[in-house]
Amino acid sequence: MANLFDLTGKVAVITGASSGLGADAALAYAEAGADVALLARRVEKLNEVKAGLEKTGRKILAVGCDVTKEDSVQAAVETVLKEFGHIDILLNNAGVAVRGGVDSMSVEEWDRSFDTNVKGIFLVSKYVVPQMKERGYGKIVNIASVNAVIADKNDTFIRHSYNASKSAVLGLTKGMACSYARYGITVNAIGPALFESEMTAGTLFKSEAFLQGYSAMNPAGRPGNKGELNGTVLYLSSDASSYVQGQFIVVDGGGAIV
Repeated sequence: MANLFDLTGKVAVITGASSGLGADAALAYAEAGADVALLARRVEKLNEVKAGLEKTGRKILAVGCDVTKEDSVQAAVETVLKEFGHIDILLNNAGVAVRGGVDSMSVEEWDRSFDTNVKGIFLVSKYVVPQMKERGYGKIVNIASVNAVIADKNDTFIRHSYNASKSAVLGLTKGMACSYARYGITVNAIGPALFESEMTAGTLFKSEAFLQGYSAMNPAGRPGNKGELNGTVLYLSSDASSYVQGQFIVVDGGGAIV
């Protein structure tokens, strides 16, 4: 049974891999046997993550990439393919959480959410999917959010563009799943709730009142801990989920239970 989660001989690509959940997933992939390509804009941070991952003995590649720019994405994917020859796993993790409601945020802020959270998945998938189709195998995991299906109740942290863009990720996931299943490619999404990361450390985790309220409303009584997303990531990235298609798995301690 353990072999179902074995990624030996696989090549995994992770966007937004310079910190947080992306860096955690990169370690999980490497420890499961995969070679890993790390993509993000901040090359210096990527190289720090790479140095740590190389201790696993796996081959690690760091590639600067802005997922909102097609030329940057195309060049990055070409670099990965030149280095590894193929891509088996794509974790579309890059994302932003822009605060504000529709009555207060700018068009530029709205566009930044959709450019990163939705367009980024489109662009990276556009250049990764063709070789997956050609090889008849691929595992694509899109990181959405629990906020794709539930709204922020605390007006201090209202994020309408985040809600909307992460909901769009679910629609995109379903469309891709239906189109590419016949090619041996599975496409699924994960909805993390609150985890401490570079994105949340300076906002949500700085508010003790918010954390107390969040924990009181969450059946688990706490935010997610480091590494608690990795099991779901590995499941959807491995042959353990070979017949799982177009699904959305929420990892939230039960907060979205209705």
